[in-house]
Amino acid sequence: MSWEFEHVAGPYGFTEGPAWDGEGLLFTDIPSSRIMRYVPATGACTVFRTGTNQANGLMLDKDGQLYACEGSINRVTGAGRGIVRYEPDGGRTVIGGRFRGSRFNSPNDLAIDAQGRIWFTDPRYHDDYDPMELDHESVFRLDPRYDGTWSIHRMTYTATKPNGLLIAPDQRTLYVAQSAYGGDSLRQLRAYPILDDDTLGAFRILHDFGPHRGIDGMCLDTAGNIVATAGFEQSGPGPMIYVFAPSGRVIETHPVPADRPTNCTFGDSDLRTLYVTAGGSLYRARTDRQGLLLYPPLD
Repeated sequence: MSWEFEHVAGPYGFTEGPAWDGEGLLFTDIPSSRIMRYVPATGACTVFRTGTNQANGLMLDKDGQLYACEGSINRVTGAGRGIVRYEPDGGRTVIGGRFRGSRFNSPNDLAIDAQGRIWFTDPRYHDDYDPMELDHESVFRLDPRYDGTWSIHRMTYTATKPNGLLIAPDQRTLYVAQSAYGGDSLRQLRAYPILDDDTLGAFRILHDFGPHRGIDGMCLDTAGNIVATAGFEQSGPGPMIYVFAPSGRVIETHPVPADRPTNCTFGDSDLRTLYVTAGGSLYRARTDRQGLLLYPPLD
């Protein structure tokens, strides 16, 4: 089945973080520090939240609570560069802002596992941000405690520019996009086994993009396949949606009508529409696949 993409919202500054909330599609407009919400029933796209400190990745947990990766520091309040939960009353709860006393680099994307733990990537892509306080760019995990606080754990020591990430449906594998830019940098889809002691084992390379732009964001379908945004117009096959089997085999590719697709998720009532952020806009395509989301649960 060929996927035909339709432009549904934008252009905005730089779009990312699509997340389906049951009736609408949330996504971030990073430069404007705001979250937008597109409602397919009406075609309306409105501002959902402002003051997000250039939030990037978004995800809803099984209860429908919204979490975000805030990527920069607010010059007035000093807030930002952490993982936060946006409350229904408009409040903002910081879940994790520092590791061993140092601010994170620029939290990028997150995944929530069946235990409610939040895994997130912390690369640094822009030199114009405040100086880095950490000497590494890693994957971290936040574990909820009974008293409402969270413990923080560094999970990777081999990643140098981790971006999108996913937890496999069986909770035994962490997929990570190693997505550095320029020169001989590595652009790979990696699979890390989640061991019985909750650490990560040595990764396997599922796909190597070579000199071309690798994966930015990705999501899962109900068969456990990885649906990923990658590529650009400068080289290789161009901006593309890839569908990978868990083994790394490329099952399908679908061209995207905008450069540098950043992220994707499934939505609509049957979770068979793929929403894609790309080129500062939001696109969608009906597919023959069904998304696997924590929220809302499938009937």
